[in-house]
Amino acid sequence: MQTVFISQLKPFLDALASQIELYIPKKIEAHFVFSKYNPENSSEVELNNIRACTPVKEFLFPLRELAAIFPEPLDLKDIKPFAIFGLKDCDLRSIEILDKVFKEDEFEDPFYIKRREKMFIISSDCFDPAQSCICNFLSGKPFSEGGYDLNVSKVSGGFVVESGSEKGKQFINDNSEMFAKVSEDVLAQRQANREQAQKQLDKQNTEYKLDAPVHEIVQQSYESDVYDQEAATCVECQACTRVCPTCHCFYLYDTKQKEYFGKMKMWDSCMRLSYAMVAGGENPRKVLGDRLRHRFMHKFSYFLERYGIDMCVGCGRCVDAEAGQVDLRKVLKKLNDELNVKVK
Repeated sequence: MQTVFISQLKPFLDALASQIELYIPKKIEAHFVFSKYNPENSSEVELNNIRACTPVKEFLFPLRELAAIFPEPLDLKDIKPFAIFGLKDCDLRSIEILDKVFKEDEFEDPFYIKRREKMFIISSDCFDPAQSCICNFLSGKPFSEGGYDLNVSKVSGGFVVESGSEKGKQFINDNSEMFAKVSEDVLAQRQANREQAQKQLDKQNTEYKLDAPVHEIVQQSYESDVYDQEAATCVECQACTRVCPTCHCFYLYDTKQKEYFGKMKMWDSCMRLSYAMVAGGENPRKVLGDRLRHRFMHKFSYFLERYGIDMCVGCGRCVDAEAGQVDLRKVLKKLNDELNVKVK
């Protein structure tokens, strides 16, 4: 691990963009979205204080892509190296979750794996978490401790850049002229900033504090009426699963082009009415409340049983995107309080 200091981000990003296709968070009104970086059209870059509203899975598991073609196979060589700047700890943990799914033994997805190999990750600390962020409830932090090639932390007068891989260390060494040594005072300030962000998260989420691990609350609440009550406001927009960085359901369909037959892969959503429909038209989850319960069970129980980790990173995107009034934090709190009443 190597730690250095830089006063401005633009030279740092320009150097990256000269070597690899680079995407950075661009602020649009109150939100950040990923945009391709162009050194000629970009002035000094604004470091995103929170995660982008769009999930990083879009780069690894596109919304819509060809999974196979006939008669000639798809060429993995078409996947080019790329870098993403400004990912947060919740984003890195979401990649870890997707790795469990798409790199699992005989179920390996060659396109996902190739993109992961070609991906260069530059994460950054959250220094002003959003009101919807609840990563502190799900083993997360407002800063990353691993899973990145480089990490950037904002401090007075510049930024601390830290390597987390050999690729990151090599970049620092190859561009050593733009970096300076980092003092102990600056590192102490970075630590103070991180502690402040953690305190902010703890304070703003006090009302949602749970009395047991999330998976225990969800597992013991399978028969709860809360799911039906909360589903009453759901408009089935499916935004919760679209912006979720860990939702990975997809469906396949055939398409015919002039030169080939193709099999397309496209994101799907368990909140969609026909998602669970089987041959003959039967559907075990016709009721919206059942679909909401399934979403929570998958996030906090089923996935945990299979892979040993929760499938939710607490990024809060679903809270921000919800067109109805279903708030993951409030649902968990209601389930928590309902169990406490039963125990008493």
